Amino acid sequence: MSTPKPRPSLPKRPARAAVPTPANFEMLDTTHREVMATLERLQQWVDLLDADGVTAATRATADEICRFFDGSARAHHAAEEIHVFPSLLTSGDAVLVQHVHRLQQDHGWLEEDWLELQPQLRAVVEGYAWYDLDFLRAAVPVFTDLYRDHIALEENIVYPESRRRQA
Repeated sequence: MSTPKPRPSLPKRPARAAVPTPANFEMLDTTHREVMATLERLQQWVDLLDADGVTAATRATADEICRFFDGSARAHHAAEEIHVFPSLLTSGDAVLVQHVHRLQQDHGWLEEDWLELQPQLRAVVEGYAWYDLDFLRAAVPVFTDLYRDHIALEENIVYPESRRRQA
């Protein structure tokens, strides 16, 4: 038996930019529908919490809402930042770039809003009664309105333009 000859080293290939992964708009649209449904549940949950206080139902609903906004919603924003926004920011279209900058700013504000809301919901999940109902009544509509405006801008202007560019 002969020993195999060592393979000659090949020259290193030059580094290239990664091929961008196109956005999965079906997944993004599905998450938008889930956001809208979860926002509705959040508003209903505040009313239920006001009426019933901390119960098994308010605890379970708060946990589901937290899991959604801590997980799927954050992942959705990250996917947009990676797969949708970059090509639009280099489009040369000043109005489109302004819209994308607004959406990026919205992501920050939505995160800030959620970081204020989440401990209130987590308190209920854990069975505590130290939540602030007045805060929830004031903060939930702000969070909800921003999310609705954000999604409207994405679905009516930004997503169609991104789809057109990916086609």
